[in-house]
Amino acid sequence: MSMRPLSVLFFTNTRARGGAEEHMLTLLRGLDRTCFRMLLVCPSELAEKLRSDLPSDVEVFPLCLQKPFQIRAAWRLGMLLRKRRVDVLHSHLFSSSLFASPVGWLCRVPLILETPHLSERWRRGWFKSRFAVDRFVGRFVDRYVAVSEANAHYLAEEKCLPRDKIVVIRNGCDLRRFDPDHLPPAGLKASLGFNQDDPVLLIAARLEPQKGHLVLLRAMQSVRLAFPRVRLVCLGDGCLRNELETQVREKGLEGSVRFLGYQSNVTDWLALACLTVLPSFWEGLPLFAIESLAAGCPMVATAVDGTPEAVINGETGFTVPPGDPESLASAICRMLRQPELRRIMGAAGRKWVMEHFSEQQQICQTQDLYQNAVETCRTTSRSISQIPKTGTSTPISVPTVRHNQ
Repeated sequence: MSMRPLSVLFFTNTRARGGAEEHMLTLLRGLDRTCFRMLLVCPSELAEKLRSDLPSDVEVFPLCLQKPFQIRAAWRLGMLLRKRRVDVLHSHLFSSSLFASPVGWLCRVPLILETPHLSERWRRGWFKSRFAVDRFVGRFVDRYVAVSEANAHYLAEEKCLPRDKIVVIRNGCDLRRFDPDHLPPAGLKASLGFNQDDPVLLIAARLEPQKGHLVLLRAMQSVRLAFPRVRLVCLGDGCLRNELETQVREKGLEGSVRFLGYQSNVTDWLALACLTVLPSFWEGLPLFAIESLAAGCPMVATAVDGTPEAVINGETGFTVPPGDPESLASAICRMLRQPELRRIMGAAGRKWVMEHFSEQQQICQTQDLYQNAVETCRTTSRSISQIPKTGTSTPISVPTVRHNQ
């Protein structure tokens, strides 16, 4: 193996900071500097949002590549791959891989990876919903990193991607940040206009259709009938903010709901909450679920994709069907009625994520993947005269954690 550190370029064309971006940050901060040299290519808006949390040795290159006719941007990416002698091109989300992976293949990058992060059942139309484009772009991808067992199943069974290209490396986070005994800053609840004994629900998620905020607001109407003093704090921003704020006014929830935008001090808000909620329609493996349980805060979530791998129904929280405000409200009320149940589930949840969702596991498994797969892929030269066939790569064995659901 080459003695020089492997050059790893992370690519994304998203502008918002969410779970996929936190996933990248975990790797950018944690990869062994004696073995890896890191570069990040992303739109300038995202670069600015990440800048304060990026290590100083990560080279950042603002670049937007979101359309097939952006030839100049594609050329710039290709020149960067060649100039920096990139060994690993790692795109995050399919919308990023769609443009970056073919460029990486043309530049003969030894290893091209894609982490899709989530399922895309929102797609409409015969062509899009059958994932024909995904399978075509997959010809330029050497490995897919599935962030959960459910995500791997989706990639193989629904997208019909080659199984021998799929590796499961579960999402992780810095669990040392979270302490069940952590107290919220004095006056935090009062700053929202809440009374000290008001029960607080917390959701930290982008204000996008995927996350199900509209369903949660409908559920809040029912929850308030049983618990008039319940309050909801929404962290995160997105395209639905105006619509959600309008819904709050129309449903008479102005005194009960707060939208606070992106907040970096999620540990303080978790300390304020008695439980968390995540009513998503689809996911990969939500970091917010891991963070909540690490803080000893049980969660009510929808049973979608990888979420039940963290929120185990009846053990670390409750799971309900997506798009069902009645079931969501019932589970929230059940949790609010039983403080001792919340305590037991919170303790069980913390134990579960400490065992299975640490950032150390994610980082070590990713490092092993990079090093082993680069050596494997270097033995296969990339010819620009022929599009590679699918399913020709050698599978990499990365340990995964399984449990009965």
